[in-house]
Amino acid sequence: MSDRRRLEQFLRSRFREAGEQYERARGSTNDQLAEAREAYEAAKNARGLPSDEAGRAKIVCRRYAERRAAKLDEQYRPACYEEGHPDCEGCVEDVHEGRIETWGN
Repeated sequence: MSDRRRLEQFLRSRFREAGEQYERARGSTNDQLAEAREAYEAAKNARGLPSDEAGRAKIVCRRYAERRAAKLDEQYRPACYEEGHPDCEGCVEDVHEGRIETWGN
């Protein structure tokens, strides 16, 4: 094999590797941007909930169908949240999406 042919193969393999690395980096950046947008929307929606004088969100509990004033944690889950319970999981999703039922002003 000629030196020129070996050089061409070497350069092609390096360009291919660089292209693959670029695509991986680009894909992870897009994933990170999507996660950041989702977190921003969740924070914006949670902060927009009506609250009482103690800063607790005024939400209607999906599990017990009652009005509650609940503190939200750093992931915008009410203090009454129970992991794995379908109503609680739905409640958190509704808080993040800005469609949770609330009461009062």
